[in-house]
Amino acid sequence: MVIISEDCRYPSYQNSCSYEVLLQVCKWDRKREEKTISQQTGAADLKQRKKLNSTEAEGKAPEENDEETKKSKKSPRYVFIPRFAKLFFGCLAAVISGMMYAMYLSTYHERKFWFSGRPELEREITFQGDGAIYYSFYKDLLRAPSFKRGVNQLTHDNRTLSLKTMNVVRQMTLYPELIASLLYQASGSEEVIEPVYFYIGIVFGLQGIYVTALFVTSWLMSGTWLAGMLTVVWFIINRADTTKIDYSIPSRENWALPYFACQVAALTGYLKNNINPSAERFCYLLVSASTYTFMMMWEYSHYLLFVQAVSLFLLDTVGFTQTEKVHEVYKVYLFSLFLGYMLQFENPALLVSPLLSLVAAVLLAKYLQMNTKKGTLLSRMLNVIYFYLVFTITVTLNFVVKTFIPHKENEHLMKVLEVKLGLNITKNFTINWLLCQESLQTPSQDFFLRLTQSSLLPFYILVLIICLVSVGQATFRRISCSGEPVNDTAKLEGGRIGERPEVVYHVLHTLSLGLLAMMMEGMKYVWTPYVCMIAAFGVCSPELWMTLFKWLRLKAVHPILLALILSMAVPAIIGFSLWKEFFPRIMAELSELQEFYDPDTVGLMTWIKRQAPIAAVFAGSPQLMGTIKLCTGWMVTNLPLYNEEDLQKRNENIFQIYSKRSAEDIYKILTSYKATYLVIEDSICNEVGPVRGCRVKDLLDIANGHVYYEENDSYGYSKYGRFCQEIKMNYSPYVNYFTRVYWNRSYYVYKINTVISFQS
Repeated sequence: MVIISEDCRYPSYQNSCSYEVLLQVCKWDRKREEKTISQQTGAADLKQRKKLNSTEAEGKAPEENDEETKKSKKSPRYVFIPRFAKLFFGCLAAVISGMMYAMYLSTYHERKFWFSGRPELEREITFQGDGAIYYSFYKDLLRAPSFKRGVNQLTHDNRTLSLKTMNVVRQMTLYPELIASLLYQASGSEEVIEPVYFYIGIVFGLQGIYVTALFVTSWLMSGTWLAGMLTVVWFIINRADTTKIDYSIPSRENWALPYFACQVAALTGYLKNNINPSAERFCYLLVSASTYTFMMMWEYSHYLLFVQAVSLFLLDTVGFTQTEKVHEVYKVYLFSLFLGYMLQFENPALLVSPLLSLVAAVLLAKYLQMNTKKGTLLSRMLNVIYFYLVFTITVTLNFVVKTFIPHKENEHLMKVLEVKLGLNITKNFTINWLLCQESLQTPSQDFFLRLTQSSLLPFYILVLIICLVSVGQATFRRISCSGEPVNDTAKLEGGRIGERPEVVYHVLHTLSLGLLAMMMEGMKYVWTPYVCMIAAFGVCSPELWMTLFKWLRLKAVHPILLALILSMAVPAIIGFSLWKEFFPRIMAELSELQEFYDPDTVGLMTWIKRQAPIAAVFAGSPQLMGTIKLCTGWMVTNLPLYNEEDLQKRNENIFQIYSKRSAEDIYKILTSYKATYLVIEDSICNEVGPVRGCRVKDLLDIANGHVYYEENDSYGYSKYGRFCQEIKMNYSPYVNYFTRVYWNRSYYVYKINTVISFQS
């Protein structure tokens, strides 16, 4: 029988000591006491003392139980109030952060472009590239007699590209524009706000939701909304690498990624072990709604969901979460894919998606496992080769589906990936031109330097290493314990952050996205927000600090107390240093009135609207054609679209105006698309790029065989000069086919002659 000394009965002492240490100390004190008593009074007195102490302990036990019962009765009220206050102020901080960020973007956009003080034409010129195309269709929907009539015109569009009728709603994923135009008309906003402000206001509002979702995700993982605040701060400071909102407001990523962030936040809550049934059901519904919406907003969304599905598959394989939860998410994927297939006018790209093949393979492999008698040789083999089985079924199923389902959309992505990974070499102009785009280049050193200067990258690496090692330890424990489930009630003093399923999922997901971001710079807009969230979660999580202290075996200071202090002190120090360094820069951005003015483009658009006939068809670079379509509404020959073979061929053929081809060849190409006007950009014709092999004219020379390589040197040869330069000389035969009708410092416009005069 162990007799506890009087000091060890005090609750305060018990709370400050672990149970094992307390027991050993009490044993040692009692033995010393017994030895002293035995020397003074003898064995008889000692026996009587033991009985007396045991009687006192038994008498005090009911009293202590009564006190604990009273405390338990009072605890719900004392626990509910702090929890409610924490939840209320946390939600308030999340909403305010999103609203402030949306207001910040609106103010910055106004100061950058002086938007309110410009005429409509100059406002529309600020939409560049593919963003101009998206906004032009939003205008078309508003100009239509009715919303239904506008949708019908877009699904059978023959007024955008010459000699081509296409369903632009499916081709360009115009569901954001459909929703925006419907809301604008249904809300009666015609007399309250201009269409352009309504459109960009929705995008800025979605960015606010984006920030709020990141806030909530970091809060759910760390347990403190201080992590959410730090996430928002890092997100705003690294805005150049976290969002494309500065470059192209109508971009599909700006519409889709906020829904993906909401899905990740809901999935984080859904994967938690200690979640109550009501909250779990809510998270599941939010995952379902946000997954489907995300898939409808971006044509490449199913590829990003495929990466997420791989992370969930690995999480399930290791066994850190309930298999039923992962399967429920897989069912959400299936539902979203098939519903999206139907509502996207039977889009075959969703059926041949690797996401569908992976989900079907996982469910099939699990079905085989569950319906095989346990303990048999076949059952054991399925457990061993489960990973290989899923991989084999996924590849086979995807190959079979692609064989039987005709599809031509997004085929270029696999070709681009093959060349990017060094598996193939091609002279194809479209593939090489896409590879030369900044979004498909490897990240520059400036990118990592910016993340380091804001202290984001160092803390992210530290948090990632701790989580990875902890996940590795948890995995090893599971293997050594023959698949024993991880303790779902892990507490702070346990120091096992790697056993939490939501943490394991985010570690796997951020590694996958990081690998893609190291290959393609365009993926940084998906990965960097993740970096902000992971880094903020780590430095604000007491459990992560406790995991680190457990490895270090810290004894000088109580580890739990130190972990709690550091989880508040470190974010406070980081926030103060960031505020001191970057807050003046942000305020300077908002106070500085910038001016965006492109007189040459304004002059070109003004001339087209005043002088060109209504039936005119313009040919030129894809980016410029998108601007002409938006600002004038005239028909064009090509657009900055590459998700179909015919669109790729159109762009390559029209780009021949910058190659070394004869006037007759160019004339035949242009007239084959019924073009009546040709626009040549001086910036492309006389381009002096930093990378010589990535200029448009260089890529055309390679594709046309007008350049050859010998001993690491390139030599060009052609019996014709470069068309865009020769046509400016105004001599035969160029003047026989083309007549210059307008020019300025940047653009030369030529009318394509219908009647050719062969004058010398």
